[in-house]
Amino acid sequence: MIHAFLPPRAVVREVGLRDGLQSIARVLSTDHKLEWIRGAHAAGQREIEVGSFVPARLLPQLADTAELLAYAKTLPGLFASVLVPNLKGAERAIDGGADLMVVPLSASHAHSLANLRKTPDEVVAEVGRIRAARDAAGSKTLIDGGVGTAFGCTLQGHVDPEEVLRLMQALLDAGADRVSLADTVGYADPAMVRSLFERALRIAGDRLWCGHFHDTRGMGLANVYAALEVGITRFDACLAGIGGCPHAPGASGNVDTEDLVFMLESMSVATGVDLPKLLDLRGRVAGWLEGETLQGTVWRAGFPKTFTATEGVAA
Repeated sequence: MIHAFLPPRAVVREVGLRDGLQSIARVLSTDHKLEWIRGAHAAGQREIEVGSFVPARLLPQLADTAELLAYAKTLPGLFASVLVPNLKGAERAIDGGADLMVVPLSASHAHSLANLRKTPDEVVAEVGRIRAARDAAGSKTLIDGGVGTAFGCTLQGHVDPEEVLRLMQALLDAGADRVSLADTVGYADPAMVRSLFERALRIAGDRLWCGHFHDTRGMGLANVYAALEVGITRFDACLAGIGGCPHAPGASGNVDTEDLVFMLESMSVATGVDLPKLLDLRGRVAGWLEGETLQGTVWRAGFPKTFTATEGVAA
Protein backbone atom coordinates (compact mmCIF):
# COMPACT_ATOMS: atom_id res chain seq x y z
CA MET A 1 0.00 0.00 0.00
CA ILE A 2 1.34 3.44 -0.98
CA HIS A 3 0.80 6.24 1.52
CA ALA A 4 0.10 9.44 -0.43
CA PHE A 5 1.30 11.68 2.40
CA LEU A 6 4.76 10.09 2.56
CA PRO A 7 7.64 10.66 0.14
CA PRO A 8 8.27 7.82 -2.35
CA ARG A 9 11.96 7.49 -1.42
CA ALA A 10 14.23 8.13 1.57
CA VAL A 11 17.94 7.78 2.27
CA VAL A 12 19.25 5.97 5.33
CA ARG A 13 22.78 7.16 6.03
CA GLU A 14 24.83 4.67 8.05
CA VAL A 15 26.67 6.42 10.89
CA GLY A 16 27.59 3.39 12.99
CA LEU A 17 31.25 3.58 12.00
CA ARG A 18 31.45 7.02 13.62
CA ASP A 19 28.61 7.73 16.03
CA GLY A 20 28.31 4.09 17.01
CA LEU A 21 31.92 3.08 17.47
CA GLN A 22 32.97 6.30 19.22
CA SER A 23 30.67 5.33 22.11
CA ILE A 24 32.25 1.90 22.56
CA ALA A 25 35.57 1.46 24.36
CA ARG A 26 36.58 -1.43 22.10
CA VAL A 27 38.66 -0.49 19.05
CA LEU A 28 37.34 -2.36 16.03
CA SER A 29 40.05 -3.42 13.59
CA THR A 30 40.47 -1.52 10.34
CA ASP A 31 39.90 -4.74 8.40
CA HIS A 32 36.52 -5.22 10.08
CA LYS A 33 35.58 -1.60 9.39
CA LEU A 34 36.49 -2.02 5.73
CA GLU A 35 34.33 -5.16 5.62
CA TRP A 36 31.50 -3.16 7.23
CA ILE A 37 31.72 -0.47 4.54
CA ARG A 38 31.92 -3.10 1.81
CA GLY A 39 28.93 -4.98 3.24
CA ALA A 40 26.80 -1.86 3.64
CA HIS A 41 27.55 -0.87 0.05
CA ALA A 42 26.72 -4.37 -1.18
CA ALA A 43 23.40 -4.17 0.68
CA GLY A 44 22.54 -1.01 -1.26
CA GLN A 45 23.47 1.75 1.19
CA ARG A 46 24.89 4.70 -0.72
CA GLU A 47 25.62 7.17 2.10
CA ILE A 48 28.01 6.21 4.90
CA GLU A 49 29.69 8.33 7.57
CA VAL A 50 33.03 6.55 7.75
CA GLY A 51 34.58 8.28 10.76
CA SER A 52 35.73 11.53 12.30
CA PHE A 53 38.90 13.56 11.97
CA VAL A 54 39.58 14.06 15.65
CA PRO A 55 42.93 13.51 17.45
CA ALA A 56 43.63 9.78 17.86
CA ARG A 57 44.50 10.31 21.53
CA LEU A 58 40.91 11.47 22.15
CA LEU A 59 39.13 8.80 20.08
CA PRO A 60 41.46 5.91 19.23
CA GLN A 61 38.36 4.09 17.91
CA LEU A 62 38.38 6.46 14.91
CA ALA A 63 42.13 6.81 14.29
CA ASP A 64 41.93 5.07 10.88
CA THR A 65 39.34 7.44 9.36
CA ALA A 66 41.67 8.57 6.54
CA GLU A 67 42.18 4.97 5.41
CA LEU A 68 38.45 4.24 5.57
CA LEU A 69 37.66 7.38 3.58
CA ALA A 70 40.19 6.43 0.91
CA TYR A 71 38.60 2.99 0.58
CA ALA A 72 35.04 4.37 0.51
CA LYS A 73 36.01 6.62 -2.38
CA THR A 74 36.78 3.52 -4.49
CA LEU A 75 33.24 2.12 -4.23
CA PRO A 76 30.92 3.15 -7.08
CA GLY A 77 28.16 5.57 -6.18
CA LEU A 78 29.10 5.80 -2.50
CA PHE A 79 28.70 9.24 -0.91
CA ALA A 80 31.23 9.27 1.95
CA SER A 81 30.95 11.72 4.83
CA VAL A 82 33.07 12.42 7.91
CA LEU A 83 32.60 14.46 11.06
CA VAL A 84 35.03 17.32 11.66
CA PRO A 85 35.14 19.30 14.93
CA ASN A 86 37.33 22.15 13.67
CA LEU A 87 39.34 23.64 10.82
CA LYS A 88 42.21 21.17 11.22
CA GLY A 89 39.82 18.24 10.86
CA ALA A 90 38.16 19.93 7.90
CA GLU A 91 41.51 20.28 6.14
CA ARG A 92 42.03 16.52 6.48
CA ALA A 93 38.54 15.87 5.10
CA ILE A 94 39.24 18.15 2.13
CA ASP A 95 42.60 16.48 1.51
CA GLY A 96 40.92 13.06 1.62
CA GLY A 97 38.23 14.06 -0.86
CA ALA A 98 35.27 13.53 1.48
CA ASP A 99 31.95 14.16 -0.25
CA LEU A 100 30.58 15.86 2.86
CA MET A 101 31.89 16.98 6.23
CA VAL A 102 29.57 17.37 9.19
CA VAL A 103 30.50 20.17 11.59
CA PRO A 104 28.67 19.53 14.89
CA LEU A 105 27.16 22.45 16.75
CA SER A 106 25.23 22.08 19.98
CA ALA A 107 22.29 24.45 20.49
CA SER A 108 22.75 23.88 24.23
CA HIS A 109 25.42 26.26 25.54
CA ALA A 110 26.31 23.86 28.37
CA HIS A 111 26.59 20.83 26.07
CA SER A 112 28.61 22.82 23.53
CA LEU A 113 31.21 23.71 26.14
CA ALA A 114 31.33 20.16 27.53
CA ASN A 115 31.49 18.45 24.15
CA LEU A 116 33.36 20.92 21.92
CA ARG A 117 34.94 23.40 24.37
CA LYS A 118 33.40 26.21 22.30
CA THR A 119 30.24 28.26 22.54
CA PRO A 120 27.70 27.70 19.76
CA ASP A 121 28.57 31.04 18.16
CA GLU A 122 32.27 30.15 18.22
CA VAL A 123 31.38 27.02 16.24
CA VAL A 124 29.53 29.21 13.72
CA ALA A 125 32.69 31.31 13.31
CA GLU A 126 34.71 28.11 12.77
CA VAL A 127 32.31 27.12 9.98
CA GLY A 128 33.12 30.43 8.30
CA ARG A 129 36.82 29.57 8.41
CA ILE A 130 36.13 26.07 7.13
CA ARG A 131 34.12 27.47 4.21
CA ALA A 132 36.96 29.84 3.33
CA ALA A 133 39.50 26.97 3.43
CA ARG A 134 37.24 24.72 1.35
CA ASP A 135 36.75 27.38 -1.31
CA ALA A 136 40.45 28.31 -1.37
CA ALA A 137 41.30 24.64 -1.99
CA GLY A 138 38.86 24.44 -4.87
CA SER A 139 37.25 21.47 -3.13
CA LYS A 140 33.75 20.13 -3.79
CA THR A 141 33.36 18.77 -0.26
CA LEU A 142 30.00 19.89 1.09
CA ILE A 143 29.68 21.42 4.57
CA ASP A 144 26.79 20.28 6.76
CA GLY A 145 26.18 22.21 9.95
CA GLY A 146 24.68 19.66 12.32
CA VAL A 147 22.64 21.33 15.08
CA GLY A 148 22.64 18.92 18.02
CA THR A 149 20.64 18.94 21.29
CA ALA A 150 17.93 20.57 19.18
CA PHE A 151 15.15 19.16 21.37
CA GLY A 152 16.70 19.38 24.83
CA CYS A 153 19.87 18.64 26.78
CA THR A 154 20.86 16.46 29.72
CA LEU A 155 23.05 19.27 31.10
CA GLN A 156 20.98 22.37 30.36
CA GLY A 157 17.48 20.92 30.18
CA HIS A 158 15.24 23.03 27.94
CA VAL A 159 16.66 24.28 24.65
CA ASP A 160 14.68 27.14 23.12
CA PRO A 161 13.51 26.31 19.56
CA GLU A 162 14.14 29.97 18.67
CA GLU A 163 17.81 29.49 19.55
CA VAL A 164 17.98 26.32 17.45
CA LEU A 165 16.58 28.18 14.44
CA ARG A 166 18.82 31.20 15.04
CA LEU A 167 21.91 28.99 15.04
CA MET A 168 20.72 27.10 11.98
CA GLN A 169 20.36 30.36 10.07
CA ALA A 170 23.75 31.51 11.36
CA LEU A 171 25.36 28.34 10.02
CA LEU A 172 23.87 28.97 6.59
CA ASP A 173 25.00 32.59 6.70
CA ALA A 174 28.52 31.47 7.66
CA GLY A 175 28.77 29.28 4.57
CA ALA A 176 27.31 25.86 5.41
CA ASP A 177 25.88 24.20 2.30
CA ARG A 178 23.49 22.08 4.36
CA VAL A 179 22.08 22.01 7.88
CA SER A 180 20.70 19.12 9.91
CA LEU A 181 18.86 18.73 13.21
CA ALA A 182 19.74 16.12 15.83
CA ASP A 183 18.02 14.83 18.96
CA THR A 184 21.39 14.10 20.55
CA VAL A 185 20.08 12.97 23.92
CA GLY A 186 16.76 11.36 23.03
CA TYR A 187 14.43 14.03 24.43
CA ALA A 188 12.24 14.55 21.35
CA ASP A 189 8.69 13.39 20.75
CA PRO A 190 6.85 13.37 17.40
CA ALA A 191 4.96 16.60 18.09
CA MET A 192 8.21 18.42 18.88
CA VAL A 193 9.82 16.98 15.76
CA ARG A 194 6.98 18.02 13.49
CA SER A 195 6.92 21.55 14.87
CA LEU A 196 10.66 22.21 14.72
CA PHE A 197 11.24 20.60 11.32
CA GLU A 198 8.30 22.50 9.81
CA ARG A 199 9.81 25.78 11.01
CA ALA A 200 13.31 24.75 9.94
CA LEU A 201 12.09 23.88 6.43
CA ARG A 202 10.60 27.35 6.05
CA ILE A 203 14.07 28.78 6.73
CA ALA A 204 16.38 26.31 5.01
CA GLY A 205 14.22 24.67 2.33
CA ASP A 206 16.09 21.94 0.47
CA ARG A 207 19.26 22.81 2.35
CA LEU A 208 17.77 21.07 5.40
CA TRP A 209 19.66 17.84 4.89
CA CYS A 210 19.01 15.22 7.54
CA GLY A 211 17.26 14.13 10.72
CA HIS A 212 19.38 12.44 13.39
CA PHE A 213 17.45 10.71 16.17
CA HIS A 214 18.39 8.67 19.20
CA ASP A 215 16.18 5.95 20.63
CA THR A 216 17.02 6.59 24.28
CA ARG A 217 13.35 6.61 25.30
CA GLY A 218 11.93 4.44 22.54
CA MET A 219 10.80 7.37 20.39
CA GLY A 220 13.34 7.05 17.57
CA LEU A 221 11.18 5.55 14.82
CA ALA A 222 8.14 7.62 15.80
CA ASN A 223 10.26 10.74 15.48
CA VAL A 224 11.53 9.64 12.06
CA TYR A 225 7.92 9.16 10.98
CA ALA A 226 6.97 12.66 12.14
CA ALA A 227 9.88 14.16 10.18
CA LEU A 228 9.01 12.02 7.15
CA GLU A 229 5.45 13.40 7.12
CA VAL A 230 6.85 16.93 7.06
CA GLY A 231 8.99 16.05 4.04
CA ILE A 232 12.42 15.09 5.42
CA THR A 233 13.87 12.27 3.32
CA ARG A 234 17.31 11.56 4.81
CA PHE A 235 17.94 9.99 8.21
CA ASP A 236 21.01 8.85 10.15
CA ALA A 237 21.00 5.40 11.71
CA CYS A 238 23.42 2.91 13.26
CA LEU A 239 23.53 -0.78 12.50
CA ALA A 240 22.36 -2.71 15.58
CA GLY A 241 21.38 0.61 17.20
CA ILE A 242 24.81 1.19 18.73
CA GLY A 243 26.06 4.59 19.80
CA GLY A 244 24.91 7.34 22.08
CA CYS A 245 26.34 10.46 23.63
CA PRO A 246 28.91 10.66 26.47
CA HIS A 247 26.86 13.49 27.99
CA ALA A 248 23.54 11.60 27.81
CA PRO A 249 23.31 9.16 30.75
CA GLY A 250 21.36 6.03 29.87
CA ALA A 251 21.44 6.68 26.15
CA SER A 252 20.54 3.40 24.45
CA GLY A 253 21.88 4.37 21.07
CA ASN A 254 20.87 5.69 17.69
CA VAL A 255 17.90 4.70 15.60
CA ASP A 256 18.57 1.15 14.43
CA THR A 257 19.40 0.91 10.72
CA GLU A 258 17.63 -2.40 10.08
CA ASP A 259 14.45 -1.39 11.91
CA LEU A 260 14.36 1.97 10.13
CA VAL A 261 14.81 0.40 6.68
CA PHE A 262 12.11 -2.14 7.53
CA MET A 263 9.66 0.57 8.63
CA LEU A 264 10.27 2.65 5.50
CA GLU A 265 10.05 -0.28 3.11
CA SER A 266 6.93 -1.57 4.86
CA MET A 267 5.29 1.80 4.15
CA SER A 268 6.38 1.66 0.46
CA VAL A 269 9.06 4.32 0.99
CA ALA A 270 11.91 2.98 -1.13
CA THR A 271 15.40 2.94 0.40
CA GLY A 272 17.34 0.92 -2.17
CA VAL A 273 18.54 -1.35 0.64
CA ASP A 274 18.44 -5.14 0.50
CA LEU A 275 17.22 -6.06 3.99
CA PRO A 276 18.40 -9.71 4.03
CA LYS A 277 21.91 -8.53 3.08
CA LEU A 278 21.74 -5.82 5.74
CA LEU A 279 20.73 -8.36 8.39
CA ASP A 280 23.58 -10.62 7.30
CA LEU A 281 25.98 -7.70 7.82
CA ARG A 282 24.43 -7.03 11.21
CA GLY A 283 25.22 -10.60 12.20
CA ARG A 284 28.86 -10.14 11.28
CA VAL A 285 29.12 -6.80 13.12
CA ALA A 286 27.44 -8.35 16.19
CA GLY A 287 30.15 -11.03 16.18
CA TRP A 288 32.90 -8.40 16.09
CA LEU A 289 31.21 -6.52 18.95
CA GLU A 290 30.42 -9.56 21.10
CA GLY A 291 29.70 -8.47 24.67
CA GLU A 292 28.50 -4.99 23.66
CA THR A 293 24.88 -3.93 24.13
CA LEU A 294 23.12 -4.08 20.76
CA GLN A 295 19.61 -2.95 19.87
CA GLY A 296 17.02 -3.71 17.23
CA THR A 297 14.04 -6.01 16.79
CA VAL A 298 13.74 -7.06 13.14
CA TRP A 299 16.88 -9.21 13.40
CA ARG A 300 15.24 -11.12 16.24
CA ALA A 301 11.61 -11.33 15.03
CA GLY A 302 12.21 -11.63 11.30
CA PHE A 303 9.91 -10.32 8.57
CA PRO A 304 6.13 -10.70 8.70
CA LYS A 305 4.65 -12.95 6.01
CA THR A 306 2.84 -9.89 4.65
CA PHE A 307 6.04 -7.89 4.09
CA THR A 308 7.11 -7.00 0.57
CA ALA A 309 10.11 -4.75 -0.03
CA THR A 310 9.98 -2.04 -2.67
CA GLU A 311 11.58 -2.49 -6.06
CA GLY A 312 14.86 -0.89 -7.03
CA VAL A 313 17.60 -2.16 -4.73
CA ALA A 314 20.78 -0.21 -5.59
CA ALA A 315 23.21 -1.97 -7.89
